[in-house]
Amino acid sequence: MNDIASEPIHWAGPGLTRIPFALYSDAQTASDEQARIFRGEVWNYLCLEAELPDAGSYRTTFAGETPVVVVRDEDGEIYAFENRCAHRGALIALEKSGRAENFQCVYHAWSYNRQGDLTGVAFEKGVKGQGGMPPDFCKEAHGPRKLRIATFCGLVFGSFSEDVPGIEDYLGEEICARIERVLHKPVEVIGRFTQALPNNWKLYVENVKDSYHASLLHLFFTTFELNRLSQKGGVIVDESGGHHVSYSMIDPAAEKDASYKEQALRSDNDRYRLKDPSLLAGFKEYEDGVTLQILSVFPGFVLQQIQNCLAVRQVLPKGVARTELNWTYLGYADDTPEERRVRLKQSNLIGPAGFISMEDGAVGGFVQRGIAGAHDQEAVVEMGGDSTGSSEGRATEASVRGFWKAYRHHMGA
Repeated sequence: MNDIASEPIHWAGPGLTRIPFALYSDAQTASDEQARIFRGEVWNYLCLEAELPDAGSYRTTFAGETPVVVVRDEDGEIYAFENRCAHRGALIALEKSGRAENFQCVYHAWSYNRQGDLTGVAFEKGVKGQGGMPPDFCKEAHGPRKLRIATFCGLVFGSFSEDVPGIEDYLGEEICARIERVLHKPVEVIGRFTQALPNNWKLYVENVKDSYHASLLHLFFTTFELNRLSQKGGVIVDESGGHHVSYSMIDPAAEKDASYKEQALRSDNDRYRLKDPSLLAGFKEYEDGVTLQILSVFPGFVLQQIQNCLAVRQVLPKGVARTELNWTYLGYADDTPEERRVRLKQSNLIGPAGFISMEDGAVGGFVQRGIAGAHDQEAVVEMGGDSTGSSEGRATEASVRGFWKAYRHHMGA
């Protein structure tokens, strides 16, 4: 790994159809990503407003690898700051969530208010005239780094940058509209879990954006006719390239299309049946007829609607070849009991053992292992040409190229 990291990574020109494999295993690149992307001019998804219902409600999360505390204060506003004590660097908040009047580091009891200001230093004046901090020590000059906060449709984003555009400008009109389509009314958290992935974070983000693979890798999609490239749908890529939407509609005519069978694809298999067909017996929820929508925001946020299964995903790098994927299942606050049961049942579609997404948890590791001796080689990303534009067809890698467009911009590569 160290030998690979000592060599510069070579891009084959300014194009986006050849991706150096070294980007997934290079230690220096991983370090640069933290500074230039996750602590740079981006909005990192942090949590949901619904997870911070009252004053004092907090969650611990991450912006890339940087631990962060997100908390609602008495004024109703949401604040976020680095989960790092200004004294010796220990975590300030240890639990994933809770309620707090203030925060106190367990190591040496330095205290912080809900806005991340250092408010107390244990024995600041010493004990019995001995020790203590210097007379010129100023608490206001010390404290964890604070993040800017932006909210949109109940999503909470944070940025370390003062130069990042406002959240709606960052997302753009088309992405905003597609988020609003799903998050148009209050939601509740109905489940959550964390999945460990044995691969670089960029491999999972690419996979999310890859509309080409969905009906090829996922046998469930094709067998039960939830997603085929022959269905009506499309891909939206924003101007920056970093955000995308892939969507489709179940189309009875498309299900009879012979294109999958003609190519003898693994995913075209009619031998399998559901023991409980009610898994897919959902209800109509959106007037546009879209039955599947996957949306991503650069660098690591995903919003999904698969049938009636709603969820957000947070993609977090944990070293060069490990990723943490946080899933949060959603229901609308005004769901009927019957609708909530459908959502909970359909939650079996996704996750580490989900009927659909089980393969996504493995295939990134297959790539990470496959490229171990190929740091001087490149991936080919030419499906659908070389553009990053939106398309009515989904047999394309336009949104993957879009990711690399945004990545190269932020990395200066």
